[in-house]
Amino acid sequence: MKLYQKLFADFDEMYLAHATLGIIASSCIGSIAAMLILMKGHAFINMFELFLVVVVCMGFNAAVLAQMKPKFVFNALILSLGVSILLIIINLI
Repeated sequence: MKLYQKLFADFDEMYLAHATLGIIASSCIGSIAAMLILMKGHAFINMFELFLVVVVCMGFNAAVLAQMKPKFVFNALILSLGVSILLIIINLI
């Protein structure tokens, strides 16, 4: 929890810079996850995984554009990166 508080304090201090970098990171890692999912096939489970990646990445982008509170945006960034990285690992196995 101490790491989370430290990272959030840094994120909150320079919100605009970190939100901009977060959009780039979320979009890049999300697109890698989408590419790997589509390389596996076009079955229902693959399309559901693709839907999940797109929803969480676009959700983070929408949170930034809607100027939500920094804590919500930070949590959305963590969720977006976590889901994308998890699906990258799943589809690499």
